[in-house]
Amino acid sequence: MVKNKKFTLEEINRIIEMAWEDRTTFEAIEYQFGINQDGVIKIMRENLKTNSFKLWRKRTTGRKTKHKSISRISNVRFKSKNQK
Repeated sequence: MVKNKKFTLEEINRIIEMAWEDRTTFEAIEYQFGINQDGVIKIMRENLKTNSFKLWRKRTTGRKTKHKSISRISNVRFKSKNQK
């Protein structure tokens, strides 16, 4: 995780949006924003209501599609030109 990185509100909103998406891996978020899974969890904890955070953690814990190394999703998916 990038130490002391200050994200804009727009970046935080995008990180949260990507984290909620089932098929967006933590590695994709790290590649685009430079923060690892622990950093994403920290941002989610700080910016979501307690129940929303717990629901998100329950959904992502053990989910194969959130980790590139164990995901079976093809790398042939569409990616916007605005994404890294």
